[in-house]
Amino acid sequence: MKQRIITGVVAGAVFIVFLLLGGYFFQIFVGLLTFIALSELFKMKGIKFLTLEGILATLAALVLAMPFVANLLNMGANGPFILFAFFIFAMLVGTVFSKDGYNFENVAYPFFSAFYIGVGFQALNFARLAGIATVFYAILIVWATDSGAYFIGRQFGKHKLIPSVSPNKTVEGSIGGVVSAVVVSAIMIALFKSSLPDLPMWLLLILSAVFSCVAQLGDLVESGIKRHFEVKDSGTVLPGHGGILDRFDSMIFLLPLMHLLGLF
Repeated sequence: MKQRIITGVVAGAVFIVFLLLGGYFFQIFVGLLTFIALSELFKMKGIKFLTLEGILATLAALVLAMPFVANLLNMGANGPFILFAFFIFAMLVGTVFSKDGYNFENVAYPFFSAFYIGVGFQALNFARLAGIATVFYAILIVWATDSGAYFIGRQFGKHKLIPSVSPNKTVEGSIGGVVSAVVVSAIMIALFKSSLPDLPMWLLLILSAVFSCVAQLGDLVESGIKRHFEVKDSGTVLPGHGGILDRFDSMIFLLPLMHLLGLF
């Protein structure tokens, strides 16, 4: 627990510093998070970075996660996805000239990994462009959901949620996470309403409950990936917490939905 607390404080402080800096500093920092998260997925599968698919998939994820790259090339709003498609097509071309049986199915894992990670962290950058309060709103929903689910689940949990994916999670804990997220959101909305999306409070609270459920789905998806590859944590970069993907799995699901709904 001491190690978890120290790591959490240090990692949180670093994240907040870059969040406050914003601009290129934050986008490059998010690019680093993207690189590490993708490396964790590659390691699970046994894919090496210094290969054609490793390099191209990494570039594909980075151009999604750091929109300023496409802006520097004057490619417009669709630039990141055009560049992403270019790198994926290059991977497909590799199947034509491969002599060791590299085929379409081999492209699928790095392609979906790059898209999964890239889109999630791209939404984090878009949220920062909308304002620091929007990022904190998402972070607090995830934090409140995790904390509420953990404590309520330990105290009252009796019914397993999806034991085949995450045996420790319970229905009671899941409900507790949603309630906790709504309560914390209500406090933030009351204190910082002018900095948050211009929506009625009741609607934001309903959305907070939905976002809490989506955050839990993001966590379950990553749990399913780890169970498939029979690993406990996605990585070791955060002692006591696991990998970057372990910490951002909920955000990767939550932020694109917030963006889709027009909250930033």
